[in-house]
Amino acid sequence: MPQTPHVEQHFTGGETVRDVVIGMSDGLTVPFALAAGLSGAVAAARIVVTAGLAEVAAGSIAMGLGGYLAARSDAEHYASELAREEQEIVEKPEAEAEEVSQILQSYGVQPNDAAVVVRSMRQQPKTWRDFMMRFELGLEAPDPKRALRSALTIAASYIVGGLVPLVPYMLARTVGEALTISIVLTLLALFVFGFVKGRFTGARPIRSALQTVLIGGLAAAAAFGIARAIS
Repeated sequence: MPQTPHVEQHFTGGETVRDVVIGMSDGLTVPFALAAGLSGAVAAARIVVTAGLAEVAAGSIAMGLGGYLAARSDAEHYASELAREEQEIVEKPEAEAEEVSQILQSYGVQPNDAAVVVRSMRQQPKTWRDFMMRFELGLEAPDPKRALRSALTIAASYIVGGLVPLVPYMLARTVGEALTISIVLTLLALFVFGFVKGRFTGARPIRSALQTVLIGGLAAAAAFGIARAIS
């Protein structure tokens, strides 16, 4: 009787989701706070929109650049540690071999069996190096395209999130009406964003949505309070 093949499904887009979370959460809260703060100081919606769009442009560039530099730093750190491990394998092979044995034994491998694995690894320096990078240092080889992709993902997410609280100021008749609609839209967007994030990451969608609304709402309220106090 033929057996159904076992196919494991694991979510592997954690880095992309993290970038979207960073960009979208800031994009929803910061422009909202700016627009809300200005609502109490100016009567013209076009001023709020102009200031909001300027902030979205500046914020998306700054956030995207931050994501790019962070990814580049990770890549440079990995390259530095990779070179160090390669050097230690050549200059201190016995010490490195003992470290491999200790790591294997920490996973329940018997000393004699660990010795066999160590002997095999010593014949494959690249495999040995990669083993040490992953299991001694906990480092995975970064995607060389990660930095640019991270920058674009964060920037785009910030722009999308930032436009949500500004749209009411483009369409509503008064600033007060726009503020009310903006609050509702921002909270709704946070809920939908949290729900989708939960679906992608395997968390319970409703719980993720409520947490996102709570955390994002508190952040937006705090930023709004500060902006209103200053204005």
